Amino acid sequence: MFGYLGKRALHSVVSVLGLLVLVFFLTRLTGDPSYLFLPLDATPQAREAFSTLHGFDQPLHIQFFNYLGDLLHLDFGESLRQNRSAMEVALEAFPQTLKLAVLAIFLAGALALVVGSLAAAKPGSLFDRFASLVSLAGASAPDFWIAIVGILVFAVSLDLLPTSGTGSAAHWIMPIGVLMLRPFGLLVQVVRGTMIGALSSPYVKTARAKGVRRQKIIFSHALRNSLLPVITVAGDLATSLVNGAVVVESVFGWPGIGKLMIDAIIQRDFAVVQSTVLVTACAIFILNIAIDLLYAVLDPRIRYQTS
Repeated sequence: MFGYLGKRALHSVVSVLGLLVLVFFLTRLTGDPSYLFLPLDATPQAREAFSTLHGFDQPLHIQFFNYLGDLLHLDFGESLRQNRSAMEVALEAFPQTLKLAVLAIFLAGALALVVGSLAAAKPGSLFDRFASLVSLAGASAPDFWIAIVGILVFAVSLDLLPTSGTGSAAHWIMPIGVLMLRPFGLLVQVVRGTMIGALSSPYVKTARAKGVRRQKIIFSHALRNSLLPVITVAGDLATSLVNGAVVVESVFGWPGIGKLMIDAIIQRDFAVVQSTVLVTACAIFILNIAIDLLYAVLDPRIRYQTS
């Protein structure tokens, strides 16, 4: 187990370094930050002094090696916009994204388990067809389109929900609803498929012959033995939620790390962009390892190989 964890950690470090190389050079393609942080009539000398102060006057490869050297000393750079540690700015925003993602995947998973199980109990029924239609629509609809439609309907037309912010419980409804729609749709299909197979297995037929109640067969016997593939998909969806909250946060003005990343890109705040990517990547890799360990807890037959 420890060998497996060490191997996964090594792979994660290599992947993060590769991602940081890519992000570092791509952010520099957005242009000179001095044109955003200095007045339009700033002199060339002022722009040159700004670039020298922040190290932008050096060749790109020198800037990159300096950045790696600073990383070794846990120096992640300073935000040009806020004049403080870029990592501090990123870590302040990340909990808002984490709350949103955790609530969305938890609600989507709980609802999908119920809907998928009931749909599998009577394949081909009206409820099964309706659940399949709704889940496929939810899995296929783009997040940004659902978010915009939600604002038009519930905020503009009906005036029921706020369009942005985090001030009350009402502010959470649309962001969570939009973010959980795709995971819900995919998980309903997975739960339905695995449950149909489980309900036709010999141990379920034996339980029915013994007179075990139908609800207990569905939600205790069959569902418990169908959880592993569901958790596999839910884990992948959870990591994509952390990464994919960028669109939802931008539409709803949610003060999370996704919106911070977009704002930093627009403002050419390079250190903040790099810090947000680093925090997000580390969170995703940690979540992936935690999910792998959860597999072993749920299914003792799983053994991890270090080779």
